[in-house]
Amino acid sequence: MKERSKRYTEAAKQFEEGKAYTVKDAISILKKMAMPKFDSSVDLHFCLGVDVKNSDQMVRGTVVLPHGTGKKVRIAVFCKGEHESVAKEAGADIVGGLELIEKVGGGFLDFDCAIATPDMMKDLSKLGKVLGPRGLMPSPKTGTVTFDIAKAIADIKKGKVEFRVDKQAGIHLSFGKMSFAEDKLYENAARIIEALTDAKPASVKGKFIRSAAISASMTPGLRLAI
Repeated sequence: MKERSKRYTEAAKQFEEGKAYTVKDAISILKKMAMPKFDSSVDLHFCLGVDVKNSDQMVRGTVVLPHGTGKKVRIAVFCKGEHESVAKEAGADIVGGLELIEKVGGGFLDFDCAIATPDMMKDLSKLGKVLGPRGLMPSPKTGTVTFDIAKAIADIKKGKVEFRVDKQAGIHLSFGKMSFAEDKLYENAARIIEALTDAKPASVKGKFIRSAAISASMTPGLRLAI
């Protein structure tokens, strides 16, 4: 059995194992736990009642968090011509066309999200096996394939995050930092739950969100009553 750290053991005393808490109560409990010296991320974890082998039950979407994630996001934009200057002025960290595609194909992945203009997608598609598994492939569904690059960058900087179900029918994403006030963490979490509920595929019958939990870096997870 894995030996738990003293901090983890003390944190576990703050709540009743197996009990499901409201989001507000769970955040309040997390705030009382001893945290590491760095500003911990706060995460939501969902187990969904979907069949991931069924293409019409794949859950994917985006949501703009009212208070952002607290993380600095490195944005890469695949574009050419006049769009390159627009991307740079809008605050993109990495901008380029075919040369950037070649660089990424060679192993460069020093960015957290990617945007592309539609005319770049034919060439960018060859990187599907590189960007896809890492959740970095631009997609029209998430608003990251667009000629309106300035808006796409602005949305990401405001706190736009993407969620996508994994092979185990789970979704995991950060929604803030422990330095955030409780009400801000709650509003971010509530927005995610609302967006996820709205993304329920029509073909899914029965309970969509089977279970949910909240945790921070190096803390136990608390079950949520949703």
